[in-house]
Amino acid sequence: MSHLLKRSIEPFITENLLIFPAITILGPRQCGKSTLAKMLYRDSDNFIYVDLQRLEDRNKLEEPGLFFQANHNVTICLDEIQLLPDLFTILRSEIDRDRRPGRFILLGSASRDLIQKTSESLAGRIGMIELTPFTLEEVEKDDRFDLHQFWFRGGYPDSYLAPSDKGSVLWRENFLRTYVERDIPQLGFQISSLQIRRLLTMCAHIQGQLLNLSKLGESLGVTYQTVRRYIDLMEQTFIVRTLQPFEKNIKKRLVKSPKIFVRDSGLLHRLLQIGDFNSLMGNPIFGSSWEGVVIENIMATFFDCKFSFYRSAVGEELDLVIEKGSKTVAVECKASSAPQVGSNFWKALDIVKPDKTYIVAPISGSYPFKNDVEVCGLSEVLKNLHEYLDN
Repeated sequence: MSHLLKRSIEPFITENLLIFPAITILGPRQCGKSTLAKMLYRDSDNFIYVDLQRLEDRNKLEEPGLFFQANHNVTICLDEIQLLPDLFTILRSEIDRDRRPGRFILLGSASRDLIQKTSESLAGRIGMIELTPFTLEEVEKDDRFDLHQFWFRGGYPDSYLAPSDKGSVLWRENFLRTYVERDIPQLGFQISSLQIRRLLTMCAHIQGQLLNLSKLGESLGVTYQTVRRYIDLMEQTFIVRTLQPFEKNIKKRLVKSPKIFVRDSGLLHRLLQIGDFNSLMGNPIFGSSWEGVVIENIMATFFDCKFSFYRSAVGEELDLVIEKGSKTVAVECKASSAPQVGSNFWKALDIVKPDKTYIVAPISGSYPFKNDVEVCGLSEVLKNLHEYLDN
């Protein structure tokens, strides 16, 4: 299987390059941003790649205005743009001087500051795109695709494509160590790497559960506000995701806290010291791990929808509610080849009243369940959602 798998978002990126003078591709470190940018221009001489982590490349931008003008006829790709935030003002002047589409590709592995700076400095001049690690749709086309391997290793290219599970585990451990020891400090945050690693591990233990900041703060020995700041930082660097509760004017008392997920299943399993798929099957996190895989793949694929979960104060619950325009879809995740649901599932359906409902299990194919509910595999639910939501 090639590292250069075709990414689903490639046509959308190409479309943006034909419209905007600059595009920003945001996503976690090592998810394939630079590989994708180079692939887009693999047959073109009109492309310059500048890695801002390399001193030699940073030196090229000692006089950025001169560098941009000297290369005004080519597409310039600036990788790890968040390391040189002062460039945004210069980029704005350069784009205003020449607004031809596709002049700049900016790659960044941190979201919040980067989005704020680019939205302030380059409003109307830039297309914003998020790239995730591999999704199921991108890897399942290969003849050797194995769902259990994808689920256990996660979607980071070097983890998923490692020659062995042991090699994948080593890569993920190195990724996590670099994240807490180098990536966070590079963004200007003076936070103990040990504390961030401990908090990440705590988040892994509560995968798919309601986020209780006070409880996490007590365990970590810091304030509620500090934990919120740390979680926000981990979310803006694409490592965790918070899923907000369903909001509709219904006569039910609903939970108000979000649920928390470690976004990549491979990182989740490494944080919990799970070394292979058999160990995962015997771990209490098994069901929550599958829920995370399903939700992450759906949210990464259908980025123009609104996502939430439904849970009432008395326990009526749906794992994922997808809304697009007037369309509503409910998804329940069950890590079983013969899934069953309880009364709280049916009560939640009566309240949310989705147009379509799927129970997603680690199976191939699909079959009807009860009351217009369908049981299907992850691949099938993605196809069904495309048919329904894309039209």
